[in-house]
Amino acid sequence: MLDNPFDGADSGKTLERILLPRLHDALSDSPAVLIHGPRQSGKTTLARLVGEPRGYRYFTFDDTAILTAAQADPIGFVSRLPDRCILDEVQRFPELFVSLKAEIDRRRVPGRFVLTGSANVLLLPRLSDSLAGRLEVLRLHPLSQAELSSSRVSFLDRLLRSDFATGITERLGPELSQRIIRGGFPAAVARSVDHRRRAWYRDYIETQVQRDVRELARIRSLDVLPKLLRLIAAHTASPLNVSDLAAPFELTRATILDYVELLERVFLIDRLPAWHRHQMSRLVKRPKLHIADTGMGCALLGLDPLSLDEDRSTLGALLETFVLQELRREASGRVDSIDFYHYRDRDGARVDIVVEQGNQRLAGIEVKAAASVSPSDLRGLRKLQDMVGDRFKAGVVLYDGSTVVSFGDRLYAVPIRALWDAL
Repeated sequence: MLDNPFDGADSGKTLERILLPRLHDALSDSPAVLIHGPRQSGKTTLARLVGEPRGYRYFTFDDTAILTAAQADPIGFVSRLPDRCILDEVQRFPELFVSLKAEIDRRRVPGRFVLTGSANVLLLPRLSDSLAGRLEVLRLHPLSQAELSSSRVSFLDRLLRSDFATGITERLGPELSQRIIRGGFPAAVARSVDHRRRAWYRDYIETQVQRDVRELARIRSLDVLPKLLRLIAAHTASPLNVSDLAAPFELTRATILDYVELLERVFLIDRLPAWHRHQMSRLVKRPKLHIADTGMGCALLGLDPLSLDEDRSTLGALLETFVLQELRREASGRVDSIDFYHYRDRDGARVDIVVEQGNQRLAGIEVKAAASVSPSDLRGLRKLQDMVGDRFKAGVVLYDGSTVVSFGDRLYAVPIRALWDAL
């Protein structure tokens, strides 16, 4: 059984977040910093942990009185704010950004406002100004495996340097399913019993739909969204097919696509774009859809560790999502930009995850739930390598094995544990 990082004497501790150094840097030179991500991912905890020792005052728009006061007189509300403040859940009142812009332009001071949002406010249609040049945006994900184990392993650095020495570690085995089902939301992780964790995720989804989604868009049948989310969870890591998603519902393809975009806006699903180049016509350009957290996905599907471990097809898809989210969570703490894609061509070659660092470096990752790797598992990686030439730094098959194995020319099989453990 996995250790619970919140058990025992340390149950009140705050785990150090990957995003913390970037938040400190942003506050040193940006007038406003927005921490956005899903509800219950730790945004408020992080903002208050950093801000309150520095004298920041805390206001939340989940407080009806504060929200009403801001709506009645946005300019006056902002002008009366203290010199340093935290404004929580700003997606509930995006019109506030216009007044914040005016106040920042009147007195431009680094680190003046810390904002948090449980929806991607930069995509909201009601948002009339993005505070370009005045606002730094940071994405906070649920907890990564490295954060949960207080590890400082940097898998992305090793990947982009092709730094994988042959070695042996302990295979994860049944523990892999347990990690996938646990997910990364702090309140769910703190529950050590599987069925109580599933109950938390179910309540979380209900709250998201009834509260945040209702505020963001007028939807006639809110009961469609949990069903659609469950369908996406059942087909996580699959290319987006709007017709297939629309089939169980009496809704148009356009409506379903709007719902998909809405779920993405509140960070319940992630879209993984296809990697392609304009001159390469045989590449498939449809994005993949991933559930945003595997713990939430498993709760939607009613899976426990044993049933997941026995259903190898579902395990494989959720493992691919699990790996992608681990990589996204690690990348969120980096000062350089890392972009993620998938690769697929019309000949059937594919790479589950393509990692690209600017125009300089690129790597590919295949994900397998099996305990062994064969040369045929590297077919897509070899094709991608041939296509990009010197930019290709490494190709890795992440698998549930115990040994780092080189297949020559920057191609490796690497245990999944390397995402959070030093090998």
